[in-house]
Amino acid sequence: MAELKKLRSQRWLANEDFRTFNHRSRFMQMGYDRKDWEGKPLIAVLNSWSEYNPCHMHFRQRVDDVKRGVLQAGGFPLEMPTISLNDAIVKPSALLYRNMMAMEVEEMIRCYPVDAVVLMGGCDKTTPAMLLGATSADVPAIFLPAGPMLRGNSRGTTLGSGSDAFKYWDDRRAGLITEPEWDGIISGIARSPGTCMTMGTASTMTAIAEALGMALPGASSVPAVDAGHQRMSAQAGRRIVEMVEEDLRPSRIQTRNAFLNAITVAMAMGCSTNAIIHVIAMARRAGADVGLEDFDRISRAVPVIANIRPNGTSHYLMEDFYFAGGLPALMKRLEPHLHLGEHTVSGKTVGENIEGAQVYNEDVIRTLDKAVYAQGSLAVLKGNLAPDGCVIKPSAMSEKFLKHSGPAVVFDDYPGLKKMLDDPEADISEDHVIVLRNAGPKGGPGMPEWGMIPVPTKLLKRGVRDMLRISDARMSGTSYGACVLHVAPEAYVGGNLALVRTGDVVSVDVPARRIHLHVSDEELARRRAQWQAPAPRFGRGYGWMFSAHILQADQGCDMDFLQTAFGESAGEPDIF
Repeated sequence: MAELKKLRSQRWLANEDFRTFNHRSRFMQMGYDRKDWEGKPLIAVLNSWSEYNPCHMHFRQRVDDVKRGVLQAGGFPLEMPTISLNDAIVKPSALLYRNMMAMEVEEMIRCYPVDAVVLMGGCDKTTPAMLLGATSADVPAIFLPAGPMLRGNSRGTTLGSGSDAFKYWDDRRAGLITEPEWDGIISGIARSPGTCMTMGTASTMTAIAEALGMALPGASSVPAVDAGHQRMSAQAGRRIVEMVEEDLRPSRIQTRNAFLNAITVAMAMGCSTNAIIHVIAMARRAGADVGLEDFDRISRAVPVIANIRPNGTSHYLMEDFYFAGGLPALMKRLEPHLHLGEHTVSGKTVGENIEGAQVYNEDVIRTLDKAVYAQGSLAVLKGNLAPDGCVIKPSAMSEKFLKHSGPAVVFDDYPGLKKMLDDPEADISEDHVIVLRNAGPKGGPGMPEWGMIPVPTKLLKRGVRDMLRISDARMSGTSYGACVLHVAPEAYVGGNLALVRTGDVVSVDVPARRIHLHVSDEELARRRAQWQAPAPRFGRGYGWMFSAHILQADQGCDMDFLQTAFGESAGEPDIF
């Protein structure tokens, strides 16, 4: 066990002064005895459970498994609740509150007697939020993924969360399914605790946490209601106590090469486009130089080998991936592309973690030469419409739009867009390019997942299921289609997207990584001179602070003052 002088918590509990008397008396007020904490590391179990968050429903019970492990290893566990962000329910966007949660995690670790933390998260933004906060606090930390829910089912048909919601919503708008069939889908698509069981943002980010080295090997794909998830939770509790002795902090794990491993795995998984925003923010918090160029370079070299919806044409979901061998098996196949010597929370290197990992279903986890998609799942485009970049997911779109030019149909807000989408007489064809703007980090606000713009009802009824769409918004990781996202700079701050007019021709060339607005520089300058900035979204409160300090998508949507390079952290609190 760690010596008393090495435990951060002893500053609160091991002195013979008035403050220590006060701290001890408050612990005893909760029914604890000095033997509960003396000589033991205090492990904070940060639990993002909430009755508003179905993805984390099981955390109310699962925290007891974590505590069991901590106690077995000789630690003293104390549960600490956090903000809980459910992407499906939080409006206008959970990304608006990711940095708030990150600040909460960092400051709660700093102000309480905490020697190490177990981070219980999983629904999309909770994973990066918790890792951002723990990275800045830099005490030993281990991430515990919520795990994917069970596969959905309705009338004998397997359903994938998000992906099938979009699919069947389009069918309903086209008049192809009945009301009873629709009700069956509503009740059957999400039927257990856990995160989306498609390769959405939740599964992407928990896989990234594991590949980065911040979660135990295999932890990210264990289904939420599997008994193995209880065992993994207890294992995390035992392991975090050992990490205190080893002083194994995030700063010793999260190197540039560790983040490159995470990006490599994400590309092979067919990751969510949201991964780019979160990983850039996480890397910069860790002091690692990672940017859009790293994503695009790795995407060109690493194919998609996880055959999980919404990629490819498969029906496979995360439960299938788990039984096929999970992330260690996929990483074993990526061995030539990984930095195997990187440290992880297991106490072993990446190479040691995946030694002996096997694939049990060759169709779910493919070999590199039999990939689902020949390159990684994402592509970064640049051009005069997006000087700082934008992203598209070629592994989950129609090939016909990989190279496309068409006239723009432009909307400044979602209500105007929706009116056109629902108009059976709309003047639009599948060759048009739908443009939605003022939906970025500041304009949304919080960059809502409006980027998978629905195909207009008029075209759905003609059988059209994909067309080119461009926005400064995000889209759900469970989404699909020819959607150009994260256009930077966003329109709200005067990016060139603000200057596009209906009828302008826009070209996208994914193989060449180009996006171009066919308008002269002179005309763009004239339009810019006429452009007026939109009204502020917030007049006070957290939203005002967010708007004043949020960075653009290509910089990870962190707040400027939270970045490591902004200045030194406050250090340990004074106790007098």
